[in-house]
Amino acid sequence: MNRRDFLRSFTLAAAAVTSSRSTAAAQPASLPLAGRRPNIVFIMTDDQGLGDMGWTGHPHIRTPNLDALRRQSLWLSEFHASPTCAPTRCALLTGRHEFFSGVTHTIFERERMSLKAFTLPQALKSAGYATGIFGKWHLGDEEPYQPGRRGFDETFIHGGGGIGQTYPGSCGDAPNNTYFDPVIRHNGTFERTKGYCTDIFFDRALQWIDARRKTAEPFFCYLTPNAPHGPYAAPAEWSKRHFEQGLKEGPANFCGMVENIDWNVGRLLAKLDEWGLAENTLVIFLGDNGTCQPKLFDGGMRGAKGTPYQGGTRVGLLARWTGVLPEGATCPALTAHIDLFPTLCALAGAKPPAEKKLDGRSLLPLMQNPQSPWEDRLLFTHVGRWKPGTDPDASKYKECAVRTPRFRFVNNTALYDIAADPMEKQDLAAKYPDEVARLRAAYDAWWAEARPCLENENPQNVPAQNPYKTAYWQQFGY
Repeated sequence: MNRRDFLRSFTLAAAAVTSSRSTAAAQPASLPLAGRRPNIVFIMTDDQGLGDMGWTGHPHIRTPNLDALRRQSLWLSEFHASPTCAPTRCALLTGRHEFFSGVTHTIFERERMSLKAFTLPQALKSAGYATGIFGKWHLGDEEPYQPGRRGFDETFIHGGGGIGQTYPGSCGDAPNNTYFDPVIRHNGTFERTKGYCTDIFFDRALQWIDARRKTAEPFFCYLTPNAPHGPYAAPAEWSKRHFEQGLKEGPANFCGMVENIDWNVGRLLAKLDEWGLAENTLVIFLGDNGTCQPKLFDGGMRGAKGTPYQGGTRVGLLARWTGVLPEGATCPALTAHIDLFPTLCALAGAKPPAEKKLDGRSLLPLMQNPQSPWEDRLLFTHVGRWKPGTDPDASKYKECAVRTPRFRFVNNTALYDIAADPMEKQDLAAKYPDEVARLRAAYDAWWAEARPCLENENPQNVPAQNPYKTAYWQQFGY
């Protein structure tokens, strides 16, 4: 297959892997999945787009372990997230579009997940799961918003949206933090670590899993490295080959950061196999939004992080549960981050509060059989990020989209047939006026429901000093 044909087949993702092994392995699970209570290892990288892997055709990046994971996993090929990081994290942890929990940005207190939200780790904890987060939180740095108060037993995280990043207000990391030897907050206490950030997060996650496997209770490991988010910094041994290929510093380090992630995923999966956990552990891998390096490779999609196009939200999802989920299979149904809350709750036998409203739907039928009937749906996207202090209604139709199984309706004007036009080049709004009217009306109704929930638009009592810095200075006596 030439490169053009590969890109088209990858982008459309309309059929399962065609090798005899994957065809044979892609049979439905024989037993019901609900209530099976597997361990859950949830790996979500930061700004690694769907195209930023070897198996999806990247011309520079090599990912042998993620390539192997693809062969061992069910791939949800039309799985979507939000266009940026904090919104995605909020949506998947609540099962609702992020706007319903007040998250409309990644800074300016607009990344704070509403304290009224009931979270996935809270639900799993109520079902007897141990819960741990290792890496990026990015849903509020003030104490009431921290993950230890949102359902996580074990927390090992950096502050803000990235290691070393700080913005006016409450969103920010410990002072002068870097990707090498970072200061990480462990259960509320800062620790000075040694090594590279991604290695450290995987190390701590593995230590925690090792301890948890010796107990009777299942666990939920939420492993969220900050890589390959900028600033781009990678150990020399990972970026060296890319510099030799002629890439500039930023792209070379980005590629090196992804390959380091791949190495860490490989050693984690090897440990799960070594410890005999593979047959009772669901491993999920995805990125949190589209790539930040579309000039290196766009994955056959228009747009990137921070856009309402396919390249901003389509991240795909790999799910491995050895001996239970079909291996090497592809599920083309339209799915999203909001579906993970009901899915994982159903697997765990967790029962959220009766009044808990969800936008997502359980993926268990598709996990059981990737070709199961899947009712048509609409997915709503809004990049948010309007200027602080401005009226959100003025940005209602800016940087937004509605996705159906066939179409993507962008910015209230353009309609694209995704199956026929994955690069979203041909506007078909004039050809399908009834569809435009339907999607416009649905979006207006969605906005009307979400608008009263934007509680962080004019935040009160914003701390004069970043809370991570305050806590750091208090701990170390500065």
